[in-house]
Order: sequence, then C-alpha cells, then structure tokens
Amino acid sequence: MIYARQGITLDRSTLADWVGNAAFHLRPLHERLLAVLRARSKLFADETTVPVLDPGRGRTKTGQLWAYAADDRSWRDLDPAGIAYVYAADRKAERIFAKHRDMDR
Repeated sequence: MIYARQGITLDRSTLADWVGNAAFHLRPLHERLLAVLRARSKLFADETTVPVLDPGRGRTKTGQLWAYAADDRSWRDLDPAGIAYVYAADRKAERIFAKHRDMDR
C-alpha cells in the first residue's frame, strides 16, 4: 500500500521473497530466544487458531500459533520479559511435544 501510493509496483512474489529471506536470517535469533525462555523457571504457553492459505483447495485451513512468554518482573526477577511465537500446522500432540523437545536442545 505504501509503495503503491508512491507509484511503485511490487510483485507478490517479491514481497514473499523478502519475508522468506527475513525469516531465514532471523531464525538463529528466534531459536536463541526460545532457548532462553525455555530455561526460565516459569513459562506461559498459549495457542490460538489462525487461518492459513491452502493452495489448490480454494479455501483456508486452520493452523495454530503458539505464544511462549515469561515475565517475572513483578516478583522482582531480574531477567527481562520475553515472548516468542511458534507456528504449528495442527493440534496433533506429537507435533506440539516435538516443538517442546526441540526447545530443550
């Protein structure tokens, strides 16, 4: 929208490439944030459903977006607050547990 107002036309594939490249370069930071949060004595986790494009079917499917958060500042903890998000394609327990196991590494 901002680019369009400036008369710049961007293909959707260009924008998708930008997002993909950003995700690739931010992955080590995301993994480190998850590891730091997982090491905390208390961790809050919550999930919410999100619509996800399902190419070829002409509709969306439901994915899960998990939020992992820690904030013990009100108990005078000196560790900074943090939150990280993790996407899961479904609510199958083995996928969720696998994500937790991956955080232990």
